Amino acid sequence: MQNAKCQNANECKMSNVMALEVAVGTYDGGGEIRERSFRFAVRVVRLCQHLDERPGVGRTLGRQLIRSGTSVGANLEEAKAGHSRADFVAKCSISLKEARETHYWLRLVAETELVAKDRLVPMLAECDEITRVLGAIIVATRSHTR
Repeated sequence: MQNAKCQNANECKMSNVMALEVAVGTYDGGGEIRERSFRFAVRVVRLCQHLDERPGVGRTLGRQLIRSGTSVGANLEEAKAGHSRADFVAKCSISLKEARETHYWLRLVAETELVAKDRLVPMLAECDEITRVLGAIIVATRSHTR
């Protein structure tokens, strides 16, 4: 069982990366979920550009969506450089909260028909999958800390 605190920054970085890899079943530096969240953020930006062209509520919802949708990946990048497992889990937890919020905004955009529901189904599914992976990362990291 590893200590919750690392002896040096490189050891912390490696243990955080390993926790990501354990959770997603790959050994690629945790890059899969980070890359996936980045690609998702690109899709969110494009959707928000479309929403920004619409006056009124579409623009307002787009601003909420862009904040949460791009924050998922940004916090995962921060998690990779975490100083401890606790810091890593905290950053991943923020990513998870942002993913859940993003899912909410996507559902709202779909239900209010600002964008056709069928066009948002793939984004909703991807957001849901990212949420599940982040949850698994957090659980796996916490269980390895104990």
